[in-house]
Amino acid sequence: MTVKQYDGYRSFQYLTPGKHYRSYPLPQSDRYRNTYEIKLSETEERIFDTIQKYYPIVSLRDHGFIVPKNPDDIIPYCRQLHTEFDYEGLARSGIDVIFENFMDGISIISSLNGLKWNDVIMTLGIRFCDIAKQDTVYLAKTFKDIQEAKITNRVAILPSLEAASILENEVDRVDVLYGLGVRCMGITYNAANTLGSGLTEKFDGGLTKFGRKVVERMNVLGMVIDISHCGDQTSLDIIEASKTPVMITHAGARKVWDSPRMKPDEVLLACAERGGIIGVCAAPNTTLSSKNPNDHTIESVMEHLEYLIDLVGIDHVGLGPDTFFGDHVALQHAFDDMLSLHESHGNQDYETPSFVEGLENPTEAMSNMIKWMIKKNYKIQEIEKIVGGNALRILQYILS
Repeated sequence: MTVKQYDGYRSFQYLTPGKHYRSYPLPQSDRYRNTYEIKLSETEERIFDTIQKYYPIVSLRDHGFIVPKNPDDIIPYCRQLHTEFDYEGLARSGIDVIFENFMDGISIISSLNGLKWNDVIMTLGIRFCDIAKQDTVYLAKTFKDIQEAKITNRVAILPSLEAASILENEVDRVDVLYGLGVRCMGITYNAANTLGSGLTEKFDGGLTKFGRKVVERMNVLGMVIDISHCGDQTSLDIIEASKTPVMITHAGARKVWDSPRMKPDEVLLACAERGGIIGVCAAPNTTLSSKNPNDHTIESVMEHLEYLIDLVGIDHVGLGPDTFFGDHVALQHAFDDMLSLHESHGNQDYETPSFVEGLENPTEAMSNMIKWMIKKNYKIQEIEKIVGGNALRILQYILS
């Protein structure tokens, strides 16, 4: 596995824990344990090494965020600025470019309801400060910046936001976010906002007048529009209104797993027909499969990938695992009510998995997805498109 340059830096090591901020116990060595090893033959290993060495690998959604070891610490941990970022884990991931939202949806510094302007700006500022103190990851603002990742053996972070709720009714805030480096933004999260309906709303009124202003401004500035958490009609309206391709950075197919969090064929096809891309998600309780409803593994996740390839074509799919370090399910439980997570996952009668086998964190997720495709005899040219080529095509168009 390719390992990016890493000098041992830990989050906020320029500060003193206990004096400048409160530290919480974090998971240690198990953050990097690959619990699901996909064994490759010598020939397959050479293919894997070739892909990692020569082809850009893009995660449409992943996180360096570390969940505290004790579930009871999650809320107080997220109420402070100093949540920790795993530079070593990302260095081990082999990923070149990551759409990273810095967990803006759970930034609850001043409000337990989250998604507030001041909280998100503070979260971005403190994370950017921490990033400036190390050399493993860097902030990418242009397509040229993104291209530097493979060349310099670092990880390019494309600053993103989960939802545009923080705009309230101020369209000029889009410009402010762009000026701060944000290059991708979701329109809604699970609930409705001033732009449109989220995917848990019973009635989807579509993209609002203000939402159309925001789409137009994002197009003008050169910011990627993400509809992963939008309601179906809102998604269709955004795709139609946008002059540039729209991304579904982390989702799956509703025909494979019937839940609001997955996208119906109509939305998937519309996204692809306008040049967009769908990234396959691997967060717990999302991309399950009706074939194995109680067993969330890499197999069920990749069932979504293969369905999407058959539906929209290989030029319009990518990978957006949406993983981080530590107990993902514990964090879901901590923020369930605030973010309507259970509603977004649907009401099927299934046993909640404690993790996704083979796709627990960024260190193992992308590598295992690539290995899975190699074992399934995907051609190297096909893998190249899925792991980065398709995403880079759109990024070159929007960010250049």
